[in-house]
Amino acid sequence: MKHKFVMVDGLDGSGKGTIVDGLAEWAERKAMSILDIRNYCRDKNDFPSVEEIEKAEVILSCEPTFCYVGKAIREELVRTSERRYSAWSLAQAFSLDREILYRRVIIPAVKAGKYIFQERGLTSSIVYQPVQERIQLSELLKLPGNRLAVQNAPSLLLIAKVSPDTVVKRLGLRTKKDYSIFDNLAFQRKLDERYSSEWLRRLFEQHGSKVEYIDTNEPKSEEDTKREAVEILEKFIGT
Repeated sequence: MKHKFVMVDGLDGSGKGTIVDGLAEWAERKAMSILDIRNYCRDKNDFPSVEEIEKAEVILSCEPTFCYVGKAIREELVRTSERRYSAWSLAQAFSLDREILYRRVIIPAVKAGKYIFQERGLTSSIVYQPVQERIQLSELLKLPGNRLAVQNAPSLLLIAKVSPDTVVKRLGLRTKKDYSIFDNLAFQRKLDERYSSEWLRRLFEQHGSKVEYIDTNEPKSEEDTKREAVEILEKFIGT
C-alpha cells in the first residue's frame, strides 16, 4: 500500500460524513489516537503543528477546511445570497484552501505514515465547478492546489452513491441548514452523472488510487454504511 490516505466524496447528503464517522469509530475500537482537524480548525482558527500531527495515529479532515480560506468558502462563497461568485472564483478559492491543507497537514501526515480519513477533496472541485459553469478539466487541474492534490492522490477513494431525489429529501430534513447554492435537484442530477463517470474513476486510478463505491440508498441504514466502509478499508489494508 502506497500510504493510508482515504478520501470520501459524493453528493451532498449522500452519507460521506457517516462513512468518515464509521472509519473513525474503527480507529477508536483499535485504541488509536485521533486528531480531528475539523474541530481543531473551528476552535483555534489555525492548523496543527507538525509535532501535533506526529503525535496522532489518525487524522480526520475535510474540505473545505474550517479556517482561513476554507472558512471564507463556507461562510461567504457558497452560501445562498444576493452576492454571486463565479465558478472560477470558487475553483481558485478551493484550490488555495486545498494547497494550505495539503502543505500543513496532509503531506506531513502521509510522510509520517498516519491514517487520514477525509471528507471531500479534489474530486468535489472537478465534479462541481464544471457543472456550475463551463470550466475545462485541464484548466482546473492546472491550479496549484489541485495539481498538488493530484500529485498526492488518496490511496483509497470512497464515493457514496445515492439517488439525487433522495439527496434533496435528506437535505430538506436537516435541522442545520447549509443554505448552499448547490442544494437543488437539477444540479444534484448533473453532479451524480460526473461522480458515476468512468473518466473520474480512470483519472484517480491513473494516479494510484483504488476507487470504490458505497451505495447509501434506503433501506440501507447508517450502521450498514459504516460497516461496509470498514470492510472495504480492512480489505484494502490487508487486515
